[in-house]
Amino acid sequence: MGWFERYFEFERYGTDLNTEILAGLTTFMAMAYILFVNPAILSQAMGKKAFDSLVTATALAAGISTLIMAFYAKKPFALAPGMGLNGYFTYSVVLGMGYSWRVALAAVFVEGLIFIVLTLTRVRSAVIQAIPLSQKYAIGAGIGLFLTFIGLNNVGLITASTDKGVLLFTGLNARILVSREGLLFLFGLFLAAVLIARRVKGALLISILTTSILAWVTGTTPWPHQIFSTPTISYTFLKLNLSGLLNVGVVGVVFAFLMVDFFDTLGTATGLSAKAGYLTKDGKVIDAEKVLMTDAVGTTLGALLGTSTVAVYVESSTGIEEGGRTGMTALVTGLLLLGVGLFIAPLAAAIPFFATAPALVIVGYYMISMIQNIDFSDPSEAIPAFLVVMSIPFTYSISAGIGLGFISYAVIKAFKGEWRDVHPTLWILAATFALYFAYLGGAL
Repeated sequence: MGWFERYFEFERYGTDLNTEILAGLTTFMAMAYILFVNPAILSQAMGKKAFDSLVTATALAAGISTLIMAFYAKKPFALAPGMGLNGYFTYSVVLGMGYSWRVALAAVFVEGLIFIVLTLTRVRSAVIQAIPLSQKYAIGAGIGLFLTFIGLNNVGLITASTDKGVLLFTGLNARILVSREGLLFLFGLFLAAVLIARRVKGALLISILTTSILAWVTGTTPWPHQIFSTPTISYTFLKLNLSGLLNVGVVGVVFAFLMVDFFDTLGTATGLSAKAGYLTKDGKVIDAEKVLMTDAVGTTLGALLGTSTVAVYVESSTGIEEGGRTGMTALVTGLLLLGVGLFIAPLAAAIPFFATAPALVIVGYYMISMIQNIDFSDPSEAIPAFLVVMSIPFTYSISAGIGLGFISYAVIKAFKGEWRDVHPTLWILAATFALYFAYLGGAL
């Protein structure tokens, strides 16, 4: 094992092989839920026939991207199709805007290519610096509420588009709570919450599997007809519709993917780097360009395989807490994602929606915690941030929330007399969103 120790610089980071292997296993346990949840979300856009291919695509995109992180960036960070981004893909782009999933995959593919170019030219890092911290935190928190909304909607506890707006726990909705599906959802939700409170690793995965087993035992849903199968990816591999990108409206979709992935990856990578000791004194991430390039390549690869945007996973923090400090941690996680994920399509297909919904709600909890970093004593920072957090779930659109946040931030700062504090790039982004909203409204 001398090669591993030298290549990953164990001595430099004060770690050893056993620690790195344990850290990699811990990260895998914490994020393995994505092998069930991502296919469940994306198959709502692509159809049930796509499910088995989506399991394979998710495992391949996550596993290969994480291995690239291991050997290229040498960081203990794992990647997989991002939560929030898969929701935007399904509920906003395909089901909301009416684009086909093949066009949506093409948008993700182009986003990845743009990211590669922006990373090579270091423009990506420069643009990210132009976005105020309050907006970055607000976008993460807003996506968290969006995921919670989706989780509750999947169970049937929310009714949208009524004459009274969004209804929660009323009428027929409340009756769902006393059905077997509703009770199992509540069981999974509280089980996950208790495990997280007790700091049990793999809490979401344990919740999903335990709730599913109870559903099978009680006859609420059928048992899986088998556990393992041969991987297949024929339904989603290279199924992009690049010609569909000629539609002017798709530009906004690509832009939204770009913006969300921008903040998601940088924010997560920065937080993980701080925990692992990879931040410089002025707060910059060591080898940030390598981390961003891995994310960009992973997104491009994921689109070709048939899944939504790939991003660095915050669950990597569990492995870092176990002492993982090098790419060896990512290597172990990547191999597990491939070794397990490629062969569990029948098991994943048998996981009921009410077993994965608690994971969406809990991930929402994780992401809403970002709001504590916003300075609410300054209304010019807090009000635009609030508009982002509020508008993402209420409009069912991440891009709408980002756009409203950028525009309101620039306008409020300008009328406060602090227009010089707004980065020129942010003015351009705000103007772009304003024109895009005008186009959608038929004003152009």
